[in-house]
This record gives sequence, C-alpha cells and structure tokens, in this order.
Amino acid sequence: MDHKQNWRFSIPQNSLLRKRMIQGGLINQQPKDRVVNCQGSNNNYIKEESKVIKNPIYQMSKINALLISNNTSKFNSVLYLFNDFLPINSEIIYYNNENFPDGDDHIRKAELNWTSKKKHFRETEEWKIKKARIISKIKAMGKINLAFIISKMQTIETLPDKLLEHIFSYLNPYQKLTVGKVCKRWRKIAQGPALWVSISFRPNHGGLQILNVDHFTQLIGTRFTDTRSCELATDLITCNVLHEMANKCLKLEHLTLDFSTAMQLHDFTDLQFFPSRLKSLTLCLSENIFLEGFLRKVYTFVSCVENLHIVGTYEKVEDEEEEVYETVNMHKLKQYMPNLRVVNLWGVPFINDEHVDAISSNCAHLECLCVNYCNKVTGSCLKLVLQRCKKLRSLFLAHAKLDGAILQTIEWEKTQIEELDIRGTELKEDTIAYILCRLPQIRWLDASFLENFTDHVMDNWMNSGALKNLQYLNLDTCDSLNEAVLIDFVIRYGQQMLGLILGGHHKLLEYFWMNMIPNLRNINILVMGIAEDCCPKVNAKIHIDQFIDCVAQNCPKLTRFEIRWDDETLRFSDKSSKFIDVLRMKCLKLHSMVLSDGQYYELVRSNFERADRMSVVRTTEMCKTGLLHVSRYYNQLLFN
Repeated sequence: MDHKQNWRFSIPQNSLLRKRMIQGGLINQQPKDRVVNCQGSNNNYIKEESKVIKNPIYQMSKINALLISNNTSKFNSVLYLFNDFLPINSEIIYYNNENFPDGDDHIRKAELNWTSKKKHFRETEEWKIKKARIISKIKAMGKINLAFIISKMQTIETLPDKLLEHIFSYLNPYQKLTVGKVCKRWRKIAQGPALWVSISFRPNHGGLQILNVDHFTQLIGTRFTDTRSCELATDLITCNVLHEMANKCLKLEHLTLDFSTAMQLHDFTDLQFFPSRLKSLTLCLSENIFLEGFLRKVYTFVSCVENLHIVGTYEKVEDEEEEVYETVNMHKLKQYMPNLRVVNLWGVPFINDEHVDAISSNCAHLECLCVNYCNKVTGSCLKLVLQRCKKLRSLFLAHAKLDGAILQTIEWEKTQIEELDIRGTELKEDTIAYILCRLPQIRWLDASFLENFTDHVMDNWMNSGALKNLQYLNLDTCDSLNEAVLIDFVIRYGQQMLGLILGGHHKLLEYFWMNMIPNLRNINILVMGIAEDCCPKVNAKIHIDQFIDCVAQNCPKLTRFEIRWDDETLRFSDKSSKFIDVLRMKCLKLHSMVLSDGQYYELVRSNFERADRMSVVRTTEMCKTGLLHVSRYYNQLLFN
C-alpha cells in the first residue's frame, strides 16, 4: 500500500468500536460533527467545524493492528487501524508489555468499569422492556417470514383436481370417504364417479356396508355412473338397485351377486331390467336357496357374458353324505351364454359330468374350464368337451374324483392343452404317464400331492419329448420321486424352466440344491425345503449361507423364493447378513421371500427393511408360493 496516498475515515458516534476506544482511553469524547482526517505527514492536522486542534502528533505504524492483552484474564482484543496510521499518546498506547508495565492495569480497570456498567444495565427495567420488545418483534418477523415462505411453496392445495383424483385412487373405499371430510374441494373429488370404478358392498370380504338401501339407490345415478366392477351383498340384490344399475351404470362389465349368506330372497316379480353389457358374472351360491326364480328374469340380459364364475359351498360342507340341492339350473343357463370363454365352477357340490357336458355343448369358444373341488366330476365328460371346444387351453381338475380308465380313452395329443392342474387327485401311475406323454404343448403343470407320480412316470415323460415347451412345474410333496431322476430332469430342462416347486421333498438336501441351482439361470419362482410339521424329520443340517450365495450368483431373474426349512435345520451365523446383502443386490426383481418363522426369518426381514423393502420377507404361516399367478387366465379366474 502506498503511504503517500491520503486516507479519510469516519467512526460512527453510536458504534461499538468508538465506545471501546473511548473506554480504553484511545480517543477522547468528541462532538458528533467531528470529522477525522489523517494524512501521512507531520504537518497534517485534524479539522473540526468550530475549532482546530494544534500540534497533533502522528507516527507511521509498522503493525496492522493494536493488541490489547490481559494475561491474567486470558482476554485478547484486537483493534484494526486504518492505513497503518496510529495517533500516539504515550499514556495509553502500548506496543509491548515489557516497555510499558502500567498499561495492563489501566486497560483492566477500563474493561471492568465497562463490564460492570453493562451488567448493571441488564438488571434494569428498561432492559427488560427492551428485551421483551425485541423478542416480540423477532417472533412477529418469524411468523411473517414463515407465512411468506408457505405462500410461495407448492402445497397439496395447489395440485390440480386430476392429480388429486389419481392420488385418491390408491385409497380403499373407507379412506376415500375419510378424505372427503377435509374440505369441500376434496369432498367433491372423493364423491366423483371416477374414484368408484371398482367397488365392493360385501362387508364379509372387506367391502362397504350399506345401512340405508334407499339412500344407496339414489347415489347410484350420481356416484357410480363410471363403475366397471361391482360386488353386491344379499341385502342389496333388489329390483330397485338392479334397475338403477341397468339404467345408470352403463360401463358396468363385472358383477358379483353374493347369495351365500341369504336366508330368503327378495321378490323379483317386478324385475324388468338387468345390466346387459356384462363381460363377467359371478354367482356365490347358498346351500339351500334356489336361484331359478331370479335367473329366469335375467337370462335375456346375459348373452354377452364371457367369464362365468359359480362359487359353491365346498368350504361349508361338513358331511359328505349331506343332501345337496341343485340351486342353479345349468342346463338352462348354458342356453343363454353362447359366448363363454372362461367357466369357473369352484367347489359346487352338485356339479357333475352332465353339467360340464351341457355347458360345453353351447360354448364353442371355451378356452378355460375349471372344476376344482367338484367331487362329483369323474372325467367322463372330458372326451366330448375336448372334441367340441377346440380352443380349450387350460384345464383345472384339482381335487376332483377322476377315473383313470376314462382318462386313458381320451386322445390328448389332438388337444391344445397348455395348462393342466391335476393336484390332489388319485390317478394311478400309468394314467399320469399316459396323459403327460401326450401333451406336447404343455407349458404349465401342477401335479402336487400326487402319491403315484414316481420315477417311472418322470422317465417316460422325459423320453417322450413332450417337455420342450414346459416352463412351470409344481411337484410339491411328491414323495415317490427320488433325487437321481430330479437331477436328470434339472440338468436336461433346467435352462428353460421359469418356475419350479420342489418343496416337501425330505430327500432333496444341500448336495442336490448346490449342484442344481447353477442350471436354473432363468428361474423366476423357486421353492425348496420341507415344512417343520412334515414327516419324516430332516436330521441333516443345511448351510443356508451357501444356498443364498449360490442363488444370488446364478438366479438374477428370481422374483419369488421360498425356503421351508426351520431354524433347527438351518445353520447360519452373524455373518449371514453379508450373504443376504448379496442376494438383495443381485436379485433386484425379488418381491417375495417366504421363510419359516424364527431367528433366520427375523435376520432376513431386518436386512430388507433397512433397505426400505418392507413387504418382501414373509412367513410360511401367512404365505405360500404357487404357480397359479403365472397362468394365462389368472385374472379371469379371480373371485372374492
């Protein structure tokens, strides 16, 4: 910095710097109008409006700051000076404590004097009033600033109605009614027809309960005009409700009529209208309520139905010898439904081969037939059904009393069957081999709980060449299969498998899975292990960490994974978390991992929860992994 330049500075009268300099004796108390002009010459002067101070003494300073120190109190103060010019006063300016021994005492007295005044001022009423005023101003300014910030923020109130409507669509019906109480705008959106596209009025299945039927009838024309799927309980199946739905719900395609809890039907004499654009109709039957009087009124309106669900009372039947009533006239019903593609007769106790034959006689477009838990179906109707329905691809015969001799008379090789469910049946070994070896297009097979599914059946099936399209196979609890034939199967067809369930096999332990998992690189669904309550008890210990690491390295497409061994069979340690991390990072599509409840389950669940994946890990007590969800007609077969 050039010292020949002129510098001008002014110290404000109310500044803290001036007060400190006056208290320390560095400057004198001067009038407010004083202006200090410092120049770099001995002939310079200090000018005021009223008088001039003579003989000022200035000296060029070699330091940039004046240090006032007090060694006893460990307090240091630094006064930064301007342009290195320092007015000299030998009584109060000190450069070194050694040269000026009395300087510290003088400064200490000045500081104590100023501190005592400050402390005394804080105890006065004036300071308390001033402090309260300052605090109130700060709070007021804070509220103003907060209100200003909030006014500029994008809150949920600024969202358009369409976006709010999309958000509310993820809520269940009870939550939709709750958000409608927030404000008028939300109430209008929550009561709009767009949010009630699918609605259930069956309290036993999680739906809304209607207490006032007349009020509900009035709401149909305003709130449910866009409804596509509706489930009605017995109390709501009345003439007025059905008339309103037929006239106002023009987009209705899926209708469920639940008569399962009915003790007595309403009078349908005046029923003149019924929804006529239905694609799916579900009838939940009662044990002793005949529906012929009701169906007689609606036959002419159901010609467009493609999916027919008749849900029986299989779960309610306690005695097999109990008298069963034919509550639905299937022979007349099939005459008015020529466009059926999917027929699901689940657990209907009176359904037999004659009923199935009658349905197929008028349904040339039938693609999926399900008679699960129909105990009176023996399979004698299947030959005519497969001859008439050339488009039939899925056949579900689970827990039916099939006659093996009849099934061996069917020309299975001429059919288009791609999905077959024969679980829980009592078919003989030769019958199972006869059917499987003649289904070249089979891609989905559920043969679980078959005692007669032996090594001979598997060998004949593999040698027939009918497995070239197989992708999903369920052999759960087929105890007659040995490890050697399953090893041969996995080696030959493991690369094409997308779903494989081999749970319930006590013979398949660590050696089998460690050698077979590398052959299942495209697997999506995998089930292994045996449940705790199954016999015989597994005595060998399973090193689960090796399994987890092997699955993580070889099965990147895995989506569903189930391990049924319990904690007594599994061997794991604190280091197991590292292998679980590898599984979680490698198998990014994994959204269901079912484990036996215990310490290992808690370890895996906590690991996934830390990664913000809360619903992946589940227990075998609550969940069971199957293959039905990958069926071609899974969505059409859903009910309740």
